[in-house]
Amino acid sequence: MSPRIFYADVPGFYAEVERVSRPELADRPVIVGGDPRKKGVVQAATLDALAAGVALEMPVELALTRCPRARALRTDMPRYREMDKRLRACVRRVCDQLETVALGAFFLDARALRQSDAEIAESLREAALRELRLPLRIGAGAAKFVARLAAEEAGPGGFLAVSASDSQRFLAPLPVTRLPGVGPNTEARLLEMGARTAGDVAALGRAALESALGNRGLELLGAALGRGDDRVRVSRHPQTLSQEATLAHGEIDRAALGEHLRGLVERLERALALEGLAARRLVLKVRYADGQGATRSHSYESGVASVAALLGGAQDLLMRTDAGTRPIRLLGLAATRLETPRRDDRQLPLFDV
Repeated sequence: MSPRIFYADVPGFYAEVERVSRPELADRPVIVGGDPRKKGVVQAATLDALAAGVALEMPVELALTRCPRARALRTDMPRYREMDKRLRACVRRVCDQLETVALGAFFLDARALRQSDAEIAESLREAALRELRLPLRIGAGAAKFVARLAAEEAGPGGFLAVSASDSQRFLAPLPVTRLPGVGPNTEARLLEMGARTAGDVAALGRAALESALGNRGLELLGAALGRGDDRVRVSRHPQTLSQEATLAHGEIDRAALGEHLRGLVERLERALALEGLAARRLVLKVRYADGQGATRSHSYESGVASVAALLGGAQDLLMRTDAGTRPIRLLGLAATRLETPRRDDRQLPLFDV
């Protein structure tokens, strides 16, 4: 039977996000990490930087000596989280049975889809390239860890499917460190037993592995034979989407606060549109210049998602704070109780708190 568990990610996600966000970096190696003047380390790198000898967790200063052409950039988590949201929405339009693994990385359960594995992979790759210019690598297998290893073997922009019957053959030449949960101690013990590859582990057999490693040995044997978890833990959609703005000097002018609020609403509307969601509750958070804060919320009978509806609700909430009389240093707006809107939804307020 064809494998229906997919793994998709963008190798070097942080670095690739920086590359697509800055056209001048299109043909240049990119390193993302901490400040080299403060012994910052590499958190992500493009493949050309890795090929030049850069390694994750290496000091950025050393990485730049190994790859002098590289552009080193400081980590920008808000940028990466925003791109992850967009990528997740893009992937979900192909397969909505999705489990987030990390920023830019997902497991998918495609068992309910009618397309072939190759067609699903092509749809995922094409959507990510067209909408975000990000190169997905994709693997498919009967177990989650096999799908992930297949993607790693496929490489950027590639796709590899490993059937259940081929899993053991696929895994056999891989180093034991590629099996789930094999750290330095387990690797050392397996090397003592003469096992350097997954195939060697399988050849040791049940008795030897159980005697040496107990239940952990049996788990490793199962992994070497291609058996593993196939449960994709699906989250239907985010439970909350939010936006914030920090006002450096404290703002008291209502008109200026209204403009900041509109900016938050427009960004929140785009986030809802990306996910195909509507909010049944809107929450406004303010922090005053003296450090005190206030939260106001507004609930709806059915979901709202348009700029007009969100802005109207947000303005009402702002009126219920001390805006205009006390300087405000931070504005935050959150959409909660998210749902997929129905066509006949009416955007009517229900109650305020």
